[in-house]
Amino acid sequence: MLTLLIALPALGALGITLLPRDRDELAKQVALGVSVVVAVLTIAMALRFDPDGPRFQFAQKYSWIKQFGVHWAVGVDGVALVLIALSVILVPLVILASWTDADRFGGAELPKTDLDKYARPRRSVKTYFALLLSLEAMMIGVFAATDVFLFYVFFEAMLIPMYFIIGSYGGPQRSYAAVKFLLYSLFGGLLMLVAVIALYAQGPGTFMFTELAKLNLDPTTAKWLFLGFFIAFAIKAPLVPFHTWLPDAAGQAPTGAAVLLVGVLDKVGTYGMLRFCLELFPSAAKWFAPVVITLAVIGIIYGAVLAIGQVDLKRLIAYTSISHFGFIALGIFAMTSQGQSGATLYMVNHGFSTAALFLIVGFLIVRRGSARIDAYGGVQKVAPILAGTFLVAGLSGLSLPGLSSFVSEFLVLVGTFSRYRVPAVIATVGIILAAVYILWMYQRTMNGPTAEPVKGMKDLSHRELAALAPIIAIIVALGFYPKPVLDVINPSVKHTMSRVQMHDPTPSVAEKGARP
Repeated sequence: MLTLLIALPALGALGITLLPRDRDELAKQVALGVSVVVAVLTIAMALRFDPDGPRFQFAQKYSWIKQFGVHWAVGVDGVALVLIALSVILVPLVILASWTDADRFGGAELPKTDLDKYARPRRSVKTYFALLLSLEAMMIGVFAATDVFLFYVFFEAMLIPMYFIIGSYGGPQRSYAAVKFLLYSLFGGLLMLVAVIALYAQGPGTFMFTELAKLNLDPTTAKWLFLGFFIAFAIKAPLVPFHTWLPDAAGQAPTGAAVLLVGVLDKVGTYGMLRFCLELFPSAAKWFAPVVITLAVIGIIYGAVLAIGQVDLKRLIAYTSISHFGFIALGIFAMTSQGQSGATLYMVNHGFSTAALFLIVGFLIVRRGSARIDAYGGVQKVAPILAGTFLVAGLSGLSLPGLSSFVSEFLVLVGTFSRYRVPAVIATVGIILAAVYILWMYQRTMNGPTAEPVKGMKDLSHRELAALAPIIAIIVALGFYPKPVLDVINPSVKHTMSRVQMHDPTPSVAEKGARP
């Protein structure tokens, strides 16, 4: 099943590239159809997943490069499954949201006042959708790989379609943003490659994750190898101080690519920390945990403060994500079951809430031709449905109770507080700052007097609403009932905790009736 899920979008991308140049509409239909089939198959697979069964399910293993012990090995545990589900749900919605926007890559339909700023060379529409399907195949592969070398191949291969999407279809500074994204990611990838080869040299002649996890490395070697993996994942996440590429890349990427970049690709970094850094190098992870927690807390506050000062909507959302990724890293390295379950759930919830925000901002840019906050005002009076969905997505971003992000953020803070009280208390300041940047952004764009250029703005179309409605529904559903997702996640978290040999701290409050 997993091999099929990887192959389908890859074959769909190949099929689109073979279409005649003037068949843009057919290319969109093929991309949407393939992505929907992949989503349906993934949901069917998820329904067959047994949380109480073997850790890695739907597993396949075939010898690929026999001389070096490299295998085509795929399988999913609960953490990988929910992240694959996130990926395959977002891709068809991104394609649907980009249906007519893709025709504007030449800039011809943008308002004339901002035409020069957003104009760009005409690019192939069918190539854009082929790149999206290629990216989907890589995203599924990176979460499904159970061979460390295969994981590295997908980890690096993801860069190729995203680089071309940003560089060819992005905003005015697309070339700078694409190159910066590529260089940062390649640097991290090369560090990880060195660590992967060194780990292989220490092992039994295989790259299989389950075998490498059994190695008993000496402390010094484990620390150096941990750093090789961690820096690569910290860049991908991105974690402060490796974050500077994200605002440029997300700000210049077309809307659909920004959704997948921040909603899914960056999760590979935090997924890698949880899966590889903790389980391959448990002693080193515990040794570095205070440093990572410090960086995470700095990222929470730093990202939130910078978000408050942004004048560009897409860059504002990018900086909020830096703050949110701080929460995820905090939960992972708190090394409590609540913290790690909350961090994994946070990856999913952040993916959906950020996707909704980016999509709505993309719809605004198509209508107004500008991503600047001061280009708007009073939108809710002329486009109430657009403003309403923007409000729900924003409130999820600030973790309002009843919406999805609240549950995950609460679990992260509770899990962290039980072991690291001071960092947990400082991190709660990020919640207050989140309310500032979200509500202030909403107030300046949606409330107040209606700006003159906004008065003729249209509300969401049926297609745009169809792209947003499933995300809003998931945000509300997971806010009220996250148990099905947590039931899938928790067994994998328990296995990680066991591997790191960490146990949840004993509650310090005496039970009722107990003697002091």
